[in-house]
Amino acid sequence: MIRIAIVEDFDLIREDLCELVSGQEDMEVVWEASTGSQAVELAKEKHADIILMDIEMETVNAGIVAAERIRDENQEQQIIFLTAHETNQMIITAMGTGAIDYIVKGGSDEEILTHIRNAYAGKPVMEYRIQETVMKEYTRLQRSERSLLFFINNVSQLTAAERELVKLLLEGKKVKEIAQVRCVELITVKTQIKSLLRKFGCSRTKEIVSIIQELNISHLFL
Repeated sequence: MIRIAIVEDFDLIREDLCELVSGQEDMEVVWEASTGSQAVELAKEKHADIILMDIEMETVNAGIVAAERIRDENQEQQIIFLTAHETNQMIITAMGTGAIDYIVKGGSDEEILTHIRNAYAGKPVMEYRIQETVMKEYTRLQRSERSLLFFINNVSQLTAAERELVKLLLEGKKVKEIAQVRCVELITVKTQIKSLLRKFGCSRTKEIVSIIQELNISHLFL
């Protein structure tokens, strides 16, 4: 049985997806959630082979944040984004979490089931436009060896908390402001910044911001 988790804030859609999955002989719903934060907690308690993840829930990118945190905890839980968002920037940011597929809502039930089964078999059938968008971004990075190496060696290794910290730094937030936004102690932010500087090989946060802007990859920290 393919163990499926469904994360969707719209009750009717979530119920329909649960009914669809439960009606398959080779699938079962192991848990469901209506928010990204709820999904993070449930993913710790019960393993799912595939997590169908919406993106815009309690925040515009709640599903992306949840995916990062879930993947930090357990990379065996594969994530398929199922969302109405289809901008290139959102697709690239979402796939940067390590998700294996991205489905735009509006397709048939059979399409969703095909994506799930192929992803479980290790042969995801990413839609052509999604695949093309991801490959264009990879090609863009590849044109600059520095960009590609920077992405592989630094950005892809960051934890969800570190990615959020970089996002706030890119927004021009100061340490005190970051602590307020994240509702943590000032010393906690300073400790995380030290770790971030070490990973990037920088001595100041301004250097990190400068490098990311220079390489034109700010969109990876939506």
